[in-house]
Amino acid sequence: MPKIKRIFIKILIWRYKHISERQFVYVLSILVGFLAGLGTLVLKNMTYFFQSLLKGNLIKEFHHSLYFIFPIIGLFLVFAIKKYFIKKEIGHGISTTLYSISKRSGIIEKYKIYASLITAPITVGFGGSVGLQGPAVSTGSALGSTIAQLFHVNSKTRMLLIGCATAGAMSSMFKAPVAAIIFAVEIFSLDLAFASLVPLLLASVSAVVTSYFFLGKDALLGFELQDVFEINDLLFYALLGIGTGIASVYFSKMYFVITRFFDRFSNPFKKLLIGGVAIGLLLFLIPPLYGEGYGLINNLLHGNAIAALSDIPYDLDFDNVWIVIIMLLMITIFKAIAMTTTFAAGGVGGIFVPTLVMGSALGNVFAKMINQFGFQVSEANFTLVGMTGLMAGVLHAPLTAIFLIAEITGGYDLFVPLMLVAAISYALTKYFISNSIYTVELAKRGELITHDKDKNVLMMMQMDKIIETNFVSVSPEMNLGELLKTAVAKSNRNIFPVIDEVQQFLGIVLLDDIRPVMFDQKMYETANVSDFMKSAPEIIFYDDSIERVMRKFKESGAWNLPVVKEGVYVGFISKSKLLTAYRNKLIEVTN
Repeated sequence: MPKIKRIFIKILIWRYKHISERQFVYVLSILVGFLAGLGTLVLKNMTYFFQSLLKGNLIKEFHHSLYFIFPIIGLFLVFAIKKYFIKKEIGHGISTTLYSISKRSGIIEKYKIYASLITAPITVGFGGSVGLQGPAVSTGSALGSTIAQLFHVNSKTRMLLIGCATAGAMSSMFKAPVAAIIFAVEIFSLDLAFASLVPLLLASVSAVVTSYFFLGKDALLGFELQDVFEINDLLFYALLGIGTGIASVYFSKMYFVITRFFDRFSNPFKKLLIGGVAIGLLLFLIPPLYGEGYGLINNLLHGNAIAALSDIPYDLDFDNVWIVIIMLLMITIFKAIAMTTTFAAGGVGGIFVPTLVMGSALGNVFAKMINQFGFQVSEANFTLVGMTGLMAGVLHAPLTAIFLIAEITGGYDLFVPLMLVAAISYALTKYFISNSIYTVELAKRGELITHDKDKNVLMMMQMDKIIETNFVSVSPEMNLGELLKTAVAKSNRNIFPVIDEVQQFLGIVLLDDIRPVMFDQKMYETANVSDFMKSAPEIIFYDDSIERVMRKFKESGAWNLPVVKEGVYVGFISKSKLLTAYRNKLIEVTN
């Protein structure tokens, strides 16, 4: 190991001498894109292996009741792996990555490289109704962060490489390199400047080339646009935008309701048992909810609704279009429930693909109903645009939704309806749901990174690094003589915190207040600290955000404010140190 370390140090020294910082970032972005693409391929192939083994063979050859059993088995396997092998919380891929960027300067634990890589294929392959995009991002981001730490790059570059990994994962998953870049910028609030655009391009291209190398031209969503956009259909697309907006609100609300329900149970085994039975029952009753659901999307795009619903065991007349509409509506309604239940029970996956499934079913239903009332619209086009509407609403990522659907289907002729539906759905959802499922918890805690650089810098600052502890504390019973001897004479500060025997903060004594009497020896024994003590102009609590700390300084006009943690004195923050730390962090982040 020491020999390997010495070789690596020599490589780093050679790099510093011969390769500029910008060129090195380009090299790293290509490497990160390749590794993120490779990780995504492993995820997809492992999942396909489990699905083909279980759903393709066992369920069809043995009994329909296995739809109920397999997801429970899968969740138990994931539970065992997390408890006995990984022994750490995995979390939702994109949410945890956002947290790492906002509060940990892009430092992601190394175990997340393999955690989702192992558990997500089992969750989805055994029937969990979630997607793989979140785990792909989690794996890629952990790889990007690890490589950044390995080569000792600064925090700004580290965050950029995480964005590159995200773009690489998306590009490899859908073979949509342009949409992948937009996704990284839109979700992670990256700066779309030349310095960041080139690495994102290189990572995205590197990942998609990796995907083409191993899989050829095979794509998850293989469809070429057949029907052109008709201007007469514009009103119907506007109505679809409203419908997908309402569905997006339903999707998000259902996620929050079910999540809160399961949060009531502190025992993870109880969550697994209740959630496992619930998801097993849903799959038993509506088999198309099994796994990600790409088969359903592709069948609907090719106009084969009967094939999309072929797993349903009931003796239904699928030649009756209203029966098909009812079943697709059932999938639309219960996909959100099945997805959230899988998460709540301990499964590992993402919400990206479930939005596509739900949107495709809703769009197809919308077109079928329009056609039944005597009009004629393209079911394939409405299926595509329905996916855009759900993505724009649920993920709060309208640009990603537009370019992803356009890019993976060659549907640039649909740009007008794609933009219209995405805009309406996003605006409607945003009115009722201010933050997406990815960001709602981070936003509540004030830890959400946005395109507001000032807020981002404040959020990334850490309280511990700006607290000063070289203030001499005094007790309220101490007399003036002791105050002068033990505090004033030994401190270069003009503020003295007053604390009791259990370190509870009581107030402050200012040097200016004792200066008029500090040479009056008659008062050394008669005057106490409590006689000079006053309340602090404002108190900073340890869990305050830096933005709130800034506000307290502004409102109080003070230059030094005490910091208290659960009533106990911790130290002081000075305005000068706070502003200096802010400036340094701003330079570090914006470079």
